[in-house]
Amino acid sequence: MGSYDFRVVERRGRRRRRGPDTPSAAGVVLASGAGTRVGAGMNKVYLPLAGRRLVSWSLAAFGRVPEIGVLVLVARPEDGELVEWVLDREVDGSAAEVVYGGDTRQESELRALRHLSGRIDRGEIDTVLLHDAARPLISTALISGVLHAARRHGGAIPGLPAEDIVTVGSGDGDGALAARPPGQLIRAQTPQGFRAAPLLAAYERAAQEEFLGTDTASCMERFSELPVRWVRGEQHNFKITYPHDLVVAEQVLAAAEYQT
Repeated sequence: MGSYDFRVVERRGRRRRRGPDTPSAAGVVLASGAGTRVGAGMNKVYLPLAGRRLVSWSLAAFGRVPEIGVLVLVARPEDGELVEWVLDREVDGSAAEVVYGGDTRQESELRALRHLSGRIDRGEIDTVLLHDAARPLISTALISGVLHAARRHGGAIPGLPAEDIVTVGSGDGDGALAARPPGQLIRAQTPQGFRAAPLLAAYERAAQEEFLGTDTASCMERFSELPVRWVRGEQHNFKITYPHDLVVAEQVLAAAEYQT
């Protein structure tokens, strides 16, 4: 299975009380990428956004969902001081466990799942939601919606209809652009949620076969038969990729009168 490094940072504050036989869900916030296109000299998820580090918005949202009993931040070792800053000063109310990520998104997800594997095997964690820290405006309502759909059906992905996407080729070989019927394509978002045991098994198989998917759903499609349901996403749940995206996010938060 290979070796990997992780450390757990225990946060002071409110601990959720759950019955001994009540499984909880795990929220995994992925922050181990570099994010070079935003043009900063640091990992973009630690850039300021409305008075807080960008990653803390996602952590706080997951921390407010009662069914999320375990919160994991996947980080880079070189961002250790920034991680400490966020956990010490900007995230309240729950424990955050920090796992060091790998060279790819999929490897980082696998390391988080291996970190949770004991609790998954014991049935203490029944569902895992994986979220990109570069989507800071995720709402608790969308997190809950994805979680409930994943628990009911096996897997759930939020997204918005991709009404502006067309395909190359109309079927007659002339290479024309052909519009897809409305509702057939979506722009996938995160968090993507799945039942925990099948998710862990699929990622282990992917590692054994050296398969690298584009996202969580692609790995599950290849190595699992779990049905996956589409949950309508949110316009504000966009990804911070370029400097202008930070400006838009600031405007959204200002319009919503968020408190830092």
